Amino acid sequence: MATDIVIEVFEEHRPVLMGVAYRMLGRVADAEDVVQDAWLRWAQADRDEVREPRAYLVRVATRLAIDRLRQAQTRREAYVGPWLPEPLVTDFGPTVPDTAEAAVLAESVSLAVLVVLESLSPLERAVFVLREAFGFPFAEIATTLERSESAVRQLAGRARKHVDERRPRFDVDPVEQRDLTERFLAAATGGDLEGLMTILAPDARLVGDSGGKSKAPLRVIESADKVGRFLLGAAKGGGAGFTFRIVELNGGPAVLALVDGKPDSVFQVDVADGHVQCVYIVRNPDKLVSLA
Repeated sequence: MATDIVIEVFEEHRPVLMGVAYRMLGRVADAEDVVQDAWLRWAQADRDEVREPRAYLVRVATRLAIDRLRQAQTRREAYVGPWLPEPLVTDFGPTVPDTAEAAVLAESVSLAVLVVLESLSPLERAVFVLREAFGFPFAEIATTLERSESAVRQLAGRARKHVDERRPRFDVDPVEQRDLTERFLAAATGGDLEGLMTILAPDARLVGDSGGKSKAPLRVIESADKVGRFLLGAAKGGGAGFTFRIVELNGGPAVLALVDGKPDSVFQVDVADGHVQCVYIVRNPDKLVSLA
């Protein structure tokens, strides 16, 4: 196979490789490393033994991601405070023309779902991502993981049950989610506690991720009153130089806070039943590099 064809084939499948790796690892840099390693193996592969390039590349990327995830789980045990996935800019655009497919991809990359996936075993997570997000057949997943099809079906069932129990599905109107995000931003930056209380669910939660490298709660804050007062206090202490933009991250609208034009924080809300159920705040500077 000519070099330009080798590159062309790999680039054709790069989006799905990045999609699988990010959903497995929750870090953009780690996912990019997996894709790069997959490219090196693809470039050196014996073409006569590769019948289906897409299946081969997904198999390589998945196995690399599983190995990296096992190493990452050990490091995360020493992580300071709650751990959240790295925010990912998402714009499925013309590559996903089907609205239903776009909705599935958006949900599978949402912070709420990725947080739940952290509690799965690496194999369960791989099966869930390949099956639920990308619709791979069980037989193909079994080949990828070198497991029997029946074993893969059992892994899929456990993973799906685990996710459903911890992240119930809600049909969220994208327009409503953006409206609540805009109202959330206006109330928080305007010092409007009453306004915040109208959009926060009574049992709302706030999860902050700083990795010990910036200011953020080291424990989950619970109840609308505590969440609202924390947000107002944080807004008052922000100081000069702050600007805010609403951008699409992880399949939905998010607030990007910048200081002198540089990313400082990401706020994203989990919406259900017309209220904000959870506020996610990412302030670990290492996780904001890709948003610069």
